Amino acid sequence: MHFPFKLNLLISACVLWATTAQGAAVEPVLELARKEKSVLLDSLKDLVSIESGSRDLEGLDRLAMHIASKLTALGGTVDMLDANADVYRMEDTPDQLGKMVKATFTGKGSKKILMIAHMDTVYQPGQLAQQPFRIDGDKAYGLGISDDKQGIAVIMHTISILNSLRFQDYGTLTVLINADEELSSPGSRNMIAKLGAEHDVVLSFEATRAASDKLELATSGIASANLVVRGKASHAGAAPEQGVNALYELSHQILQMRDLSDPANGVKVNWTIANAGLTRNVIPAGAKASADVRVLKVEDYDKVEQTLRERVKKQLLPDAKVELNFERRRPPLELSQATRDLAGHAKSIYQELGKNLVIDLEAHGGGTDAAFAALKTKAPVLERMGLQGYGAHTADAEYILVSSIEPRLYLVTRLIMDVAQGK
Repeated sequence: MHFPFKLNLLISACVLWATTAQGAAVEPVLELARKEKSVLLDSLKDLVSIESGSRDLEGLDRLAMHIASKLTALGGTVDMLDANADVYRMEDTPDQLGKMVKATFTGKGSKKILMIAHMDTVYQPGQLAQQPFRIDGDKAYGLGISDDKQGIAVIMHTISILNSLRFQDYGTLTVLINADEELSSPGSRNMIAKLGAEHDVVLSFEATRAASDKLELATSGIASANLVVRGKASHAGAAPEQGVNALYELSHQILQMRDLSDPANGVKVNWTIANAGLTRNVIPAGAKASADVRVLKVEDYDKVEQTLRERVKKQLLPDAKVELNFERRRPPLELSQATRDLAGHAKSIYQELGKNLVIDLEAHGGGTDAAFAALKTKAPVLERMGLQGYGAHTADAEYILVSSIEPRLYLVTRLIMDVAQGK
């Protein structure tokens, strides 16, 4: 097909304008991402050097104050939120939880964007000596550096880039850093869900994989079923008939609840821990067991719990007392079309750097705070916005890839800018 000369000129001009416009968008952000790289590494060193295990309240307070001061310096209105005011108590929930840090940045637009990460780690006080911050080639090591202190650093330095660009086309940028994620977020889950419902987009900054530069759009929900059986002790040799064998009842309960998995629909129920009795020659008066439960849909929790509660009524020993506690530790992050669309846009942004962003649509075993953020909203929620990392929950091999800093800062900054401008 042939076009008139003037039309050809017009088409060429449009292509040139589009190419130039894209270049204008790319270069300032990319240059600032390069400049932030070394500063972000300094931030990571500071964050890693403060131990912050989920039960280390002193360390968590120190780190919360450090994060709050940094976000304040970036221009945020910062609040320290009490995580003990609204707690979903589980078997392993401690008496006290660390504070949440919430920062609000107000712009001139209308879009509301939420960014979440967590400051707590699985490590005990004193373990920092085994893995202090260090850089070896393309790897920056440190305790909790991948899970999830890199996420905090990426959020802070993304805001720094936006400030350098004097970009304020968003309505609100909200940052929430919680301190109980490794405990299944008992004190922060309701706040995360509330904020998720109030925002147009949620970005969660767990690390992406060192072996796969990806975003994750779905995760499994995690629950636990806990059985406690109380029987009656007696001498196993002289008078076993006078006892009520808690081990027998527990075994009966486990056997009648062993077929609840539905792999085709992503439901997995597996009994993994059991114990009973203290002495060989005593009929055990107590026994308990726990099952790991995984689901892909929130509604499947109801089905599993209902079936468990129906079956637990069928006892082998009528005199035994059987208690069932079903803990919904994390909901699943369910894939939505809005999330898929935003991920597709993120992929196109990454392609501006000549990089391929893997979009993972399949739910895997791990849970995420992003699922709480998605519970009460149909807005898009993206997980693994953080740096490429490896070795979470290891005492001597946790690292991030230094080479992932620039592209990830670019991705997050450009995505926020495009969302704010309705692109």
